[in-house]
Amino acid sequence: MADIAVRQRAEALASTLPPLLVAAERVAATVAQGVHGRRRVGTGESFWQFRRYQQGDAATAIDWRQSAKSDRLFVRQHEWEAAQSVWLWRDGSASMRYRSRWSKISKLDRATLLLLAVGALLVRGGERIGLLGDRRTPGSGRAALTRIAESLLAEESGAPGNSLPPPEHLPRNAELVLIGDFLSPVEELTDVIRTYAARAVTGHLLEVLDPAEEDLPFSGRTEFQGVEGEGRLIISRVEGLRESYTRRLIARREELSMAARRAGWTYTTHRTDRPAQTPLLALYQSLANQVD
Repeated sequence: MADIAVRQRAEALASTLPPLLVAAERVAATVAQGVHGRRRVGTGESFWQFRRYQQGDAATAIDWRQSAKSDRLFVRQHEWEAAQSVWLWRDGSASMRYRSRWSKISKLDRATLLLLAVGALLVRGGERIGLLGDRRTPGSGRAALTRIAESLLAEESGAPGNSLPPPEHLPRNAELVLIGDFLSPVEELTDVIRTYAARAVTGHLLEVLDPAEEDLPFSGRTEFQGVEGEGRLIISRVEGLRESYTRRLIARREELSMAARRAGWTYTTHRTDRPAQTPLLALYQSLANQVD
């Protein structure tokens, strides 16, 4: 009976696939009008820019004419002309299914929409995309986007996933987009960043929270029930904790942002009661402006 229920759930989710992709591509289309394509450093022939020489750069990469204009060494960079693989992941854990009355969409649904929308933007530019944890080779075009959507929806039909991305071995200089509420301990998130950064993987974090998780708008006696085994907590006057709660949330975000900056990663926040276009634009600009 359990297998039948899972199959029925998967079939129901599959029936929503076309509207989901249409919604993601619609969001992507509104953002695509105001952004430029990604320009990447690599072995192409088109000159892009000069940058400061860094330890480990080949001496042959130094542009001596430009360097002679100052007391610093500069390297000549060229635009990357091949398609770059970008790996995508969104948190599928139980906490992502939360939706308060102050939002029309759950964190999971918004994260899925954003992941597919950024995927749509990337394949429009001829890039290859893959789903982190999927053993299949990254692909390009709508077929790759559809495959990722199918995998995400099939995942939702089963038990909630992990709140942290899997420790996959990605190619050097790959890019990674992580979307989730990032409610795991900051130390664990920092370890994930360090592990991937040590392999020369560039990452982009997009935090998605419900407005109730940001504002703590409750009042009076309130019971909080953990959805991932944390148990329950009853607070007699929850409004009395609002100020300290806000301070802790800000401090947590600052800590996570600092960990990302140290690794050369980007970090963006979003709440589900606000338009999806805003974080999508910020995320895609981070991808477009990233310099290896």
